[in-house]
Amino acid sequence: MNDGDSLRLAEELSARGFRQVDTPDDATVVVLNTCVVRQSAENRAYGRLNSLKPLKRRHPDMLIAVMGCLVGVSGDEAGLAARYPFVDMWLPPSRFEALLERLDTQATANAMGRAPASPLSPASPVARYVTIMTGCNNFCSYCIVPYRRGRERSRPVHEVLGECQRVARLGAREVTLLGQNVDSYGADLPGQPSLAALLRAVHEIEALRRIRFLTNHPKDMSQELIETVAGLPKVCEHIELPLQSGNDEILRRMNRHYTAEQYLDLIQRIRHSLPGVALATDVIVGFPGENEQQFLDTYRLLEQVRFDAVHVACYSPRPGTAAAQLADDVPAEEKERRRQLIERLQERVVGEINRALVGKEVEVLFEDQVRGKWRGRTRTNKLTFVNSDIPLAGRLAMVKVEWAGPWSMRGQVVAADAPAFR
Repeated sequence: MNDGDSLRLAEELSARGFRQVDTPDDATVVVLNTCVVRQSAENRAYGRLNSLKPLKRRHPDMLIAVMGCLVGVSGDEAGLAARYPFVDMWLPPSRFEALLERLDTQATANAMGRAPASPLSPASPVARYVTIMTGCNNFCSYCIVPYRRGRERSRPVHEVLGECQRVARLGAREVTLLGQNVDSYGADLPGQPSLAALLRAVHEIEALRRIRFLTNHPKDMSQELIETVAGLPKVCEHIELPLQSGNDEILRRMNRHYTAEQYLDLIQRIRHSLPGVALATDVIVGFPGENEQQFLDTYRLLEQVRFDAVHVACYSPRPGTAAAQLADDVPAEEKERRRQLIERLQERVVGEINRALVGKEVEVLFEDQVRGKWRGRTRTNKLTFVNSDIPLAGRLAMVKVEWAGPWSMRGQVVAADAPAFR
């Protein structure tokens, strides 16, 4: 979500003539976009904030703005302002219009850098993020997001389409539609357009060749969406579906509103409609009260499903959440043991999944070149490298896989400018 917000702000600044500089000392405007989903991220945000104080002392005319979850729609902006008086503006998540208005008024758009600079650009102009909604209504007991980003707010369809068309004109061939729970997209808009309807509209943008979306919530993902993905050639067979736990009692305490059986039924329906789909998930280990048997329920479910990617985190309490009132009674070393068990399981599983692709041809959209090799991703989001004398950035190609490990694959191009659709 923050990557999408940063990219949108960068594009707005670039359109106003701003240029990116190499160091903060060379800038007249510094924007710090913060994430506080985990305590470690919040600690880093405060650390970065403290580092800006001497910067402001050296450059009193510098405009410093802080945005993102640290501010939050219900955050204590007055308290933050008192603690960090050198910050000029505090901007809630995804709401940076006030900064743009201030910069427009000051007419500083032609003087962002004191040193030679390059235009603002994303890490990969080929694959771009487009935020379709912000906030969350789910209030999972461990999660701070609804308190910091507020309730769900969907962007109108025409606004999302406009941004998708704009990034396509700038060279994007793939867009990822972002939201904390994309399955709820449109519920707050007139006419309640669904994510499925939005996907059909984005699919009509001719210059785009691939569409992804994340993140889904298991309790909300509809059969209509599954069938829409199956019927739209540009939409990739890659779905992020956070599990968090494979034990029903832990899921209840997490306030997730589904059971392990319901989750497995959804997986079965997805795989029935989308053969070969890549599934990714999130898991939390060491949630308050999680015993060994409950952890093993999660482990065995992961073994059963065989995900293409598992993002596993050790539980840490976030002040202000419901779970923070529970005793954090799983020792840190036990949380780490459980995390490592899942990491080792996943390394084995995804290694087997990827090695099954050796000798087969896969479609790859190439994004850039790294250490002499062209880097891209398959439709199922598998990182793939090839050697080629032909420039491949932004191009689709069929690649024969020659080697595969748990985290990446290598191969050779057998047909450049591959058909855009499967």
